[in-house]
Amino acid sequence: MTRNRMPKPDDRRDNVDKIEYNIGKTIQNMELAEEMIAKTDDENMKQELKEKNNRREAALKGMRKEIRDEAIDKKNGYR
Repeated sequence: MTRNRMPKPDDRRDNVDKIEYNIGKTIQNMELAEEMIAKTDDENMKQELKEKNNRREAALKGMRKEIRDEAIDKKNGYR
């Protein structure tokens, strides 16, 4: 017996809140990594943390663009 399942409707009402939360956590992680960089003498760890923060910075740029797009769409009544 098969069930005809319908996909859940796309509910984007809280996307801005979720993105803001992710931005905050990413910034927090970057700050913690910077603290670890300052405290460690392990050059490999320092390099890994710096590379991670570079990736986080790139992710932040994408999240900020996404939050602007969501806000514009919400203003225009698309969501």
